[in-house]
Amino acid sequence: MADAHKADVTGGSGHHKAVDTVTNRPKRVLMVVANPTTSTNNGWPVGFWAAELTHPYYELTERGVQVTIASPDGGKVEFDALSDPSDESKWSSEDLITMGFIHTPELIGLLDNTPKLADLDYDDYDALLICGGQSPMFTFPDNTDLQDAVRTFYQAEKITGAFCHGVSALVNVTLADGSYLVAGKTVTGFSNLEEDYGNKAAGVEIMPWRAEDVLRERGANYIRAGLFKSFAVRDGRLVTGQQQYSAREVARLVIDMLGV
Repeated sequence: MADAHKADVTGGSGHHKAVDTVTNRPKRVLMVVANPTTSTNNGWPVGFWAAELTHPYYELTERGVQVTIASPDGGKVEFDALSDPSDESKWSSEDLITMGFIHTPELIGLLDNTPKLADLDYDDYDALLICGGQSPMFTFPDNTDLQDAVRTFYQAEKITGAFCHGVSALVNVTLADGSYLVAGKTVTGFSNLEEDYGNKAAGVEIMPWRAEDVLRERGANYIRAGLFKSFAVRDGRLVTGQQQYSAREVARLVIDMLGV
């Protein structure tokens, strides 16, 4: 009886969530996280914010989307300490999705040796999503490989997204006509209100510049919700999210845009 029951459970099309699709080829999303570095403001080790990878990864893969995690320089990547639910600070201890990611060897292992962004064939992917955290504000704006990826996806009329401090990857990207990609676009990203909150909590100026200010300087129509409110906005094929709590909202918009 036990063997028969096992056959019933594992047979057929499987037990995973059934997803309606319009094509036999799975959709593929390239997610970019920052390489670890040291804050030039405070000398802190900084990386990417865990939930900004793990939450959209969960949303996307549950819908049958194939996700590749890459970084500008390739190699091992690391969470910002406060975003790690096992960190002694307990700042993110309620983040069960990240906890599950950490305790799944096949998933956490993906962070040990990420592919270098420029080594990938962008034709293989339907969308680009750029995660935030602290390192992006120091490493993303002037990274030419990352700028090229954003430009390539956007000009190929593919979904291009970023959230929280990941929008730092967008601010210096110019298009074929020399204009800034964000000029005239409605976007969001980590707000001055949230920067002020973080600085007050830490007692120091955390970031070397502010995404909201520079996006406005580049001609973007920057908008936001309230302090740490989940918020994402779509302008054509450009999708942006306000902060770490908005990464899932971005993923859900992308899922709709992909048609899965």
